[in-house]
Amino acid sequence: MRIDKLLANMGYGSRKDVKKILKSGKVTINGDAVKDGKFHVNPDEDAVVIFGEEVHYREFIYLMMNKPPGVISATEDLRDQTVIDLLDEQDVVFQPFPVGRLDKDTEGMLLLTNDGQLAHQLLSPKKDVPKTYFAVIDSAVTNEDIEAFMNGVTLDDGYQTKPGKLEIIKSGPYSDIELTITEGKFHQVKRMFEAVGKKVIYLKRLSMGPLKLDEDLELGEYRELTDEEVGRLKDYVNGQKA
Repeated sequence: MRIDKLLANMGYGSRKDVKKILKSGKVTINGDAVKDGKFHVNPDEDAVVIFGEEVHYREFIYLMMNKPPGVISATEDLRDQTVIDLLDEQDVVFQPFPVGRLDKDTEGMLLLTNDGQLAHQLLSPKKDVPKTYFAVIDSAVTNEDIEAFMNGVTLDDGYQTKPGKLEIIKSGPYSDIELTITEGKFHQVKRMFEAVGKKVIYLKRLSMGPLKLDEDLELGEYRELTDEEVGRLKDYVNGQKA
């Protein structure tokens, strides 16, 4: 990897900024000053030091966010605040993006990464990665609804969903439920309940694949996944049908 690309990726500025830093002689590789941005470096073997501090390079970043309502799952938007706007600059430099989408008014677990391969596997319809949601429904949810979801319901555009596992936590004028689905169609949870004549009035994602939302994360907060969590995610998708 070129040294200018490495330093730019690690947040030391644009290629132009990095070029100035290199020319100033403030960058050494294995103890030798390097001023040429085209110089190739092995991040796993070479010791890169800038301004007297060693650079610990990494390619990917993996974040878990408790997405708040009112924020959209996008990298940029001209009108609304995005999940990227909630990140610290030191994480933004890795250019992460949300893995799938949560509706603007939906809360809960959202993964962000710059690992395109892992994101593709998590979202692939062939992988059937389960996503579990907690929802409050505007009326009584019944055993008939459980059976309907188990068989798949027909959405307003005629699409027949894959089976969903519906669990009633509390049934009444307002019902608390958990729903696990393996798809991510536009507004799918809301549209599935509309298909049985009911309305979702609150929605929160609790988990995706093997990972559950960290209960210590307040709305709008996020943290990096641990190496163990990243490993579990990768093992999970690699163990699914391709």
